[in-house]
Amino acid sequence: MALTYLSKARINKFIKSALLEDVGDGDHTSLGSIPKKDKSKAKLLIKDSGIIAGIDLAVSIFDYVDPDLKVELRKKDGDWVDNGDIALLVSGNTRNILQSERLVLNCMQRMSGIATYTFKLNKMLEGTNASLLDTRKTTPNFRMMEKWAVAIGGGVNHRFGLYDMVLLKDNHVDYAGGVKKAVDASVKYLKENGLNLDIEIEVRDMIELEEALELPQVKRILLDNMLPSEMRLAIRKVNKTKETEASGGITEKNIREIAETGVDYISVGALTHSYRSLDMSLKADK
Repeated sequence: MALTYLSKARINKFIKSALLEDVGDGDHTSLGSIPKKDKSKAKLLIKDSGIIAGIDLAVSIFDYVDPDLKVELRKKDGDWVDNGDIALLVSGNTRNILQSERLVLNCMQRMSGIATYTFKLNKMLEGTNASLLDTRKTTPNFRMMEKWAVAIGGGVNHRFGLYDMVLLKDNHVDYAGGVKKAVDASVKYLKENGLNLDIEIEVRDMIELEEALELPQVKRILLDNMLPSEMRLAIRKVNKTKETEASGGITEKNIREIAETGVDYISVGALTHSYRSLDMSLKADK
């Protein structure tokens, strides 16, 4: 999958901002306690089980802090890891290793937790036609990493932000005055501004579904908070004329039943807001 939101410039911009937050005017602990030219090695120790994510980002962080740091990879993004595994070794200037440590761990622990939870839910969809999507329910200024982690875990990225597709939710429909008015206004806006964006619309019942089915500009219909029985009926009505997506109230307990309705996509906000971080640490390697 081509992750178009990833670029060296965007990743470096994130690293620069995160280091400014953490280091400020200097890592005075390391500056005071570690000789300037001291060199050492550290290992990234896994203390949990799951899917590792953020390895490539860690390499970028080490390189940004000090291009002379040498990184030896023992694992790659997407690998399954267990307690006691070594994900990577880093060697070079001790101060710079210490300066990189917390940012590397903060990113990798969270990304690995997301990738692991995504992997778990994705396994529950095996044998169905449903694809697992993430949402915009992400941590401010950390969305790029969280969506990257979803992709590493086997999920599919939904829109990245408000700018790369039109997704008319219930509030848009209510404020616009109904399904047809919301879609018509969106089509007019896109045309006037020379934009070529897909249109998806959320429907809450069969009446709204019937309205959406009559609008050729709608590419995907989002079935919001419907019971599996309602969803099956809705998907029969759609009859593959448009893509379908399920959202709202989806848990580990019901995701398989929802997938078996024949829906094309299932979006789960919990992938990026209710995961458990994977435990790991960077340890001096003597």
